[in-house]
Parts: sequence; structure tokens; C-alpha cells
Amino acid sequence: RWTQDGEARAERQVGRIEPTGGALFPTQTPACAVSVELQHRAMATVAAHTDVPVPPLLGFGPDPGVLGQPFFVMGHVDGRVPSDSPRYSQEGFLVDEATPGQRGRMVLTGLDAMAAIHGIDWQAADLDWLDASGAGAPTTQVQLHLYRAATRAQLAGREHPVLDAAFEWLTANDPGDDRVGLAWGDSRLGNILWDDYRPAAVVDWEACALSPTEADVGWWLVFDRMSFDELDAERMDGFPTRDEMITLYEGASGREVRDPRYWEVFATMRFCAIFVGLADRMTETGVVPAELNMAVANMVTQSLADRLEIDNPTPAAF
Repeated sequence: RWTQDGEARAERQVGRIEPTGGALFPTQTPACAVSVELQHRAMATVAAHTDVPVPPLLGFGPDPGVLGQPFFVMGHVDGRVPSDSPRYSQEGFLVDEATPGQRGRMVLTGLDAMAAIHGIDWQAADLDWLDASGAGAPTTQVQLHLYRAATRAQLAGREHPVLDAAFEWLTANDPGDDRVGLAWGDSRLGNILWDDYRPAAVVDWEACALSPTEADVGWWLVFDRMSFDELDAERMDGFPTRDEMITLYEGASGREVRDPRYWEVFATMRFCAIFVGLADRMTETGVVPAELNMAVANMVTQSLADRLEIDNPTPAAF
């Protein structure tokens, strides 16, 4: 609420403030060091180069003296969000209210939005500031190096055999996909605001990167599997299967999904890597006892071992 030219004004807005502990995802380049600046620039690019809806951007504030940390402000967007807890596959409006047609429309239009993001010509869009290679070659190997280095630093000498095996497998089996573009990074139903089962705003861009865009397809499929298969939740009528979603994405993007298993392993590795930092924060704040070793022994590590078809020597104790 404010007064402008003597007139009272009111508008609903949303602020995102830089986390005091820093971002959980690896920093792509020095230009990405401030997570909220990265998110603001990514959404501005999407708004300028696609019809994909993002919240109206009202400004980035780099000065920590205003709110204690850098921040940006955007307009509020009305919409519904599929819940993580309880998971949208178990209860909530998708289970209790949606028709089969509405469920199918939701997934289709979400994949349409993701495909449109992947259609951005990253060089024409001046996204060099996001190029982790620094040389115009943002390959999968660059991302593997970033995640391996960040995880080793976070683990600080602790062993993580399943994650080590994943890095070895991903390096050895890299399909060498050269279809590089802006990858949203956290591509899932819960990061879209929905209106009439269509995207009203695509949000949460702190994990975005320049990489083969199939990385987003893998992340989408992994979170779908974790929401249904790994929770023993029944797939609702009208909700597309894994193979159907791959076909829908191919139709929307005009690109064949060449090696979905590779990108599912890649996505699960990423989730396992960021879970190290997330679990450490939970341990430091006393939410989780240190003796559980949650950074290594957790359900994502088990999921990664399952994707690799290997034994997990560090099963979760809960």
C-alpha cells in the first residue's frame, strides 16, 4: 500500500529474498552468484522470448541494506499449486476434484510450456552470462563437473558411494546431446501456478542452466515417478504415463527424447547432490539428529541406487 500523487494505491505483490545460507544448487557462473538475480534474469528472458507465462517482474534490489539480503519483487498471480506435502498424487484437488480431461490438459500444457522454454535460442537471447563452460560449449560434462565439485565440497570428506557411482556412470554413458538451451532446472507440476488446469505462471528458476534441455525432461519424469510409483499412489484417470509424457513432449518440442533413462539418472543425481546441503541444514538446525547421516542415507540416495541398478550400502534409517 502506498500513496502516489496524493492517491492511495494498493497492489498484491510477492518478494523473493536471497537465502542467508546461499542457494542449494551449484553456482553456474560468477554472474549467478546471487540466486535471486539469477531467477529475475531468467524470468525476464522467458518473458521476452516466449509466450510462457511468468509473474510480472517489478524490479531487482541488489542492496542488502533494504531487506537484509538482495531481493526481487513480482506481481502476485492467482493460481492453484499441486502440493508436495501431502503429495498431489495422494490427495488434493487433482485427486478429489479434477476430471480425467482436466488432468490430461494440465500435463499437456505444462509440457508445452517447458518445450517453449527449450525453444529459446540461448545465443540470440544473450544468455552467455549463464554459460558455465565460459567458452560457448555448455555441455553435459560441464554440468557433471559442477555438481561433482560442489558435492565434494559439501560432503567435506564424507563418503557417498552411490553418488560416486552415479558420476562415473553418467560420465561413461554421456549421449553427447548437442541440443543445448535454457533448462528450467526444477521442471515439475509443483513449480507452476495453474488456472483452469493451464499454466498461469512458471516459477522457481534458481536451478536454471544452459545444458542439453533433455535434463528438464528427466527431472519432470523423476518427480512424476517419485509422486506415484515410489509412494505406491495410484495414477489417476486421465493422468499420462511416463511414456505418454515423453510422446507429448516430443510433439510439443519437435524433438525426439533420445535417451530418457540417462536423463532420469542425471536428474536423480542432481536431486541427491542438493539433498546433501538440504540435509546438512536440517541437521544444523536440530530438525534431524546428526547420527542419522541424512545427507547420505536418505530416500533420494536409494532412488538413485535403484535407477543405477546397484546396491545401496547407505540405506536410510527412517
